[in-house]
Amino acid sequence: MRLGQIKWNGAVTAAIFEGAHARPTPGHSLFELLSRAEREGKSLEALVNDLATETSVTASPSMPIHPPEVWGCGCTYESSAAFRDAEHGTREGFYAHVYRDARPEVFFKGTARVCVGPGEAIGIRSDSQFTAPEPELAVLLGSGGKILGYTLANDVSAWDIERQNPLYLTQSKIYKGACAFGPVFVTPDELGDIHVLRMTCQIVRDGRTLFSESVGINKLSRTIETLIGYLLRCNPVPAGTLLLTGTGIIATQEAALAPGDVVTIAIPEIGELRNPTAVVSEGA
Repeated sequence: MRLGQIKWNGAVTAAIFEGAHARPTPGHSLFELLSRAEREGKSLEALVNDLATETSVTASPSMPIHPPEVWGCGCTYESSAAFRDAEHGTREGFYAHVYRDARPEVFFKGTARVCVGPGEAIGIRSDSQFTAPEPELAVLLGSGGKILGYTLANDVSAWDIERQNPLYLTQSKIYKGACAFGPVFVTPDELGDIHVLRMTCQIVRDGRTLFSESVGINKLSRTIETLIGYLLRCNPVPAGTLLLTGTGIIATQEAALAPGDVVTIAIPEIGELRNPTAVVSEGA
């Protein structure tokens, strides 16, 4: 099943997506339905299916859920760890250690406040000269870390700020428009084996492709379950939390984002996440 949200009758409404059409669930957001399913001990898919209209509408997907928390994982692909170590020079091996170690990097990415959905602008910090997309597979979690669905995400990051000092990580990662995700959640039973998936990322500027790269999800160095397990250690996150699993696609400084760029992340079995870019001012 493909679940998400649309703007329908003036409200953000949960929906089942079937091709180019959607069956809305009148009066309910996806987070409300997820919470209700948890309380009633039902599966989210069954509840949404029971409440969705029989007739479908033509509507574009909006942000699939308003998550109470968003968390990220880093250095889960060898390419990411190698790039970061090369950037830091004197800290050679700093990121490779995390890539090799049993304990992964897990960091707080924010809340729905910093998130946008398909078609909405992702942010470039006004005090950053090297903001880059980080295309990732993301997981929607239920209580106890149950995997409810997968989607695409962009862990937008001001790499030059983190490069100055790793202690600046939160300033690099958490700001207005720093996380995009969508277009929909695909349930595990429909998506099947995630390791056969291939993700692409493209940056287009003034109609010209500035950057294009791809990676297989089989290059992810840890299982999704391992990442979830470390997230939940002494940290019982609420149902509806979104976990980003790390990037294996590295945009170099030559492809640093500029206002008006369009970033497209895709996995055919999930869809496309396309976002324009805009500068976030200091007073935003």
